[in-house]
Amino acid sequence: MFNMKNNKEKKELKNNGQTPDKGKDTLQEQTNQEPLKQEEPEIDETAKLKSEIEKLKDTLLRKVAEFENYKRRTDAEISNYLKYASEKIIKELLPVYDDMIRSKESIEKGETKDFETLKTGFISISDKFRAIMEKEGLKEIDVTGKQFDVETCDALMQIPNPDVEPNTVLEVVEKGYYLKDKIIRHAKVLVSSEVPEPEKNNEEGK
Repeated sequence: MFNMKNNKEKKELKNNGQTPDKGKDTLQEQTNQEPLKQEEPEIDETAKLKSEIEKLKDTLLRKVAEFENYKRRTDAEISNYLKYASEKIIKELLPVYDDMIRSKESIEKGETKDFETLKTGFISISDKFRAIMEKEGLKEIDVTGKQFDVETCDALMQIPNPDVEPNTVLEVVEKGYYLKDKIIRHAKVLVSSEVPEPEKNNEEGK
C-alpha cells in the first residue's frame, strides 16, 4: 500500500515538469536553427553583388582602354591634318608658281626683253592666281565711295572734302578681304570729314 502511494507521487512529480518537455525542446531547436536558414540567402546575395561589381569593374577598364586608344588615334589624325592643312591650296597654286619661276628664269637668261611679252606673262600669272584665290572663297571688300564702317575698315586719315558726306571712304590704301563669310583683313582707308569754316576776321564789321 505504501509502495503504491510512493509510485503515484513519483508520477505526479514527473507530470509537474521535472521531466523534459519534448514539445518545448523541439520549438527551441527550430528557433535556434532559423537564423542559420536566414543567413544562407544573405550570403548568396552578397556573392552575387560582388560578382556584379567585378563585372562592372572589368567593363569599365575595357571602356577606359578603348577611350584612350580612340583619343590617341584622334590626336594623331588631328596632328596630321594640321601638318598638311595647306596641301590642297598649295597643289592649286603650283601651276602659278611654275609660271612665275619660268618667267623669272627667262628674264634672268635674257630670253625675254620685250615689255609686251613680260606684261602678257605677268597678267596671265595674276589672273590664274586670282582665280584660285576666288575659288577658295577669297573676296575683296568693296568700300570705295561708301560710308565708313568699323566692321570692315580701318581709317588711316580723315581728309576734309566738300563734295561728299562726312565719313565717306575716299580711297583704299590697302584692300580688305573676306574668306567666305569671315573678314580676314580690314581695308585700310582714307575717310572724308567736314570742311572747316573759314575763321572770321576779328576786325570785320568795325
